[in-house]
Amino acid sequence: MTADTTSTRELWSIDARDPRKVWAALKPALDGTGAAILPHPASPSGLPETVPANVAVIVETSGSTGRPKRVMLSAEALKASAAASDELLGGPGQWLLAVPAHYIAGINVLARSYFAGTEPVMMSTRDFTAATFVEAAAQLTGERRFVSLVPVQLARLLESEEAVAALSTFQRILVGGQSIPAVLLAAARARGLAVSTTYGSSETSGGAVWDGTPLPTAQVRLVDDRIEIAGPMLAEGYLDDPRRSAFSFRLQDGVRWYRTDDVGELVDGVLRVRGRADDMIISGGVKVSIAEVETAVRSLPGQADAVVVAAPHPEWGEAPVVITTHAIDLDVVRQSVATQLSSAAAAPARVMLIDEIPLLSTGKPDRLALATVVLK
Repeated sequence: MTADTTSTRELWSIDARDPRKVWAALKPALDGTGAAILPHPASPSGLPETVPANVAVIVETSGSTGRPKRVMLSAEALKASAAASDELLGGPGQWLLAVPAHYIAGINVLARSYFAGTEPVMMSTRDFTAATFVEAAAQLTGERRFVSLVPVQLARLLESEEAVAALSTFQRILVGGQSIPAVLLAAARARGLAVSTTYGSSETSGGAVWDGTPLPTAQVRLVDDRIEIAGPMLAEGYLDDPRRSAFSFRLQDGVRWYRTDDVGELVDGVLRVRGRADDMIISGGVKVSIAEVETAVRSLPGQADAVVVAAPHPEWGEAPVVITTHAIDLDVVRQSVATQLSSAAAAPARVMLIDEIPLLSTGKPDRLALATVVLK
């Protein structure tokens, strides 16, 4: 599907710091009686007054690097994503919103609630703690309960017995937004928690691949190792950016594919994401995935927020560098990463300790800023 440019509708910016405002504006946006919305934690600039009539929601995202993208999603795409998700979940239920309402994961929670005719419980994400999560979970009244989290939230909740008890009442816990360390996933499942990993983006209406398997109406393929996704949940394209839209969304043999920024591999139909295409480096003549190194580092105690970037190295050309707010011995990191990835070339060259990890408006690490820090 491509954007309908023959008619338009108004576009409103909605203050996403209050998820109730997003929820109130999303419902008429989805049923076609209200304006399209762009949830945002600030006041975005350069917005047009109108958008194509079939666009219901715009999600602004910059990913990990690059200039902001404004992804146009139709009500049909969000509905298709919700319907396919319900099929895997065994039917609709009540959702707890625990991620920001301007993230695609947050929009998805609200959209699923709308299409299911249920009322979500919305918690503040600015002071997310185990205690606030437990308090919010206690407000759920539905028998079937679901929640979406990012890995660092799950790690924080596993440290609290009360939070683990609350998590055990959920029929499914979706974890996405970034790669989840294998040890964290294993720890959650060892506690009996029904955790599923999700992979997707704003361009795919959120998670289109669960536990390595595409949603029932989605397709996944690899083109030169680059992951591509097709299905009715794809976005219309990018707002006021036809060139980028044409590059990322391509029609082939009657199927419209979204070309992601990630590389991966398919083994018996199961997708394994290796990381961003531009995160692959050559260190000492060996290809190394920065994303895989970061996942390995984050599996170490106290390193859930650590970030790994590439930096020039006088001997190896490039090498991974760990940036963290919690001190850790370099030899410990090198040995652990080399063992986990079965590659000495993947071992980080150094560890940098900083006071705070700079973040983008999306909540993801600002890798461009961190790369600058490494070069100083």
